[in-house]
Amino acid sequence: MPSPTAQKAIFFDLMGTCCDWLSSLLPVVVSCPPHPSLSPSPPPSLSTSTSLTTPQTTTPPMDPTKARSLLLSWRSNFFTEIQNRFERNEDPEDIDTTHRRVLDTLLTSLNIQYTDWDDTVRERLVQAWHMQTPWPDVLPALHRLRSTGSYFLVVLANGTTRLQLDITASANLPFHMLFSSQLLGHTKPSPQIYHRAMELVSVDVKNCYMVASHLYDVEAAKGVGMRTVYVRRETEDVGKDFERERVKGYVDFWGEGFGEVFDWLVGEEVAGELS
Repeated sequence: MPSPTAQKAIFFDLMGTCCDWLSSLLPVVVSCPPHPSLSPSPPPSLSTSTSLTTPQTTTPPMDPTKARSLLLSWRSNFFTEIQNRFERNEDPEDIDTTHRRVLDTLLTSLNIQYTDWDDTVRERLVQAWHMQTPWPDVLPALHRLRSTGSYFLVVLANGTTRLQLDITASANLPFHMLFSSQLLGHTKPSPQIYHRAMELVSVDVKNCYMVASHLYDVEAAKGVGMRTVYVRRETEDVGKDFERERVKGYVDFWGEGFGEVFDWLVGEEVAGELS
């Protein structure tokens, strides 16, 4: 546990930053009933001749590439929905409700009807977000950070407390505290959510760090005075112009994984002791 004199706090985003949601959910999607929109496309040379000679009696199994595309669209559309709610100044919503609404809209666009994937299938997909596997670099770094006794390790993420409890339990993540948007009553990137989190742990802003794989998150955290760390993940901020964002200066450290983050934090600690 942190020592009584520990006066630093590291706040972590959860999904995407700490956990590989895509690899975690992909087997669940692939196990769903097959549907033509998610089946492998036949080679062009075979598609016409096959359709003329052989009647299609069963739907081919799901194409993992199309299943991956469905998940990436679900995630992207979810962020769009969250941003729209934030801009409309709406209260935080149960993340399961948001995930389900976005999923239903996405499936309709793929012509996947309730007769194809019923409520049971859709709810299984929504609940799959509650069970995630951490990225390989996460657990070793978090345990090393805890062993120093210098930091409070805190989740600060949009969503519900139950979602955070389920994810951290399934992934064995060693955090000291979980702060959800549901619990704090504010949604990222509102400045209030960062201020409230720092207030609750009673750590001065100059000793608070925000670690995330979402540019909007670290930019908002920098806006309230926190130190910021951006961790590159292949599933997050797809298509962003990182070189353009680097010059803006709102990220204090760019890391390729939590191991690099740990090393940088240790360097920060040493520099602080020498100054």
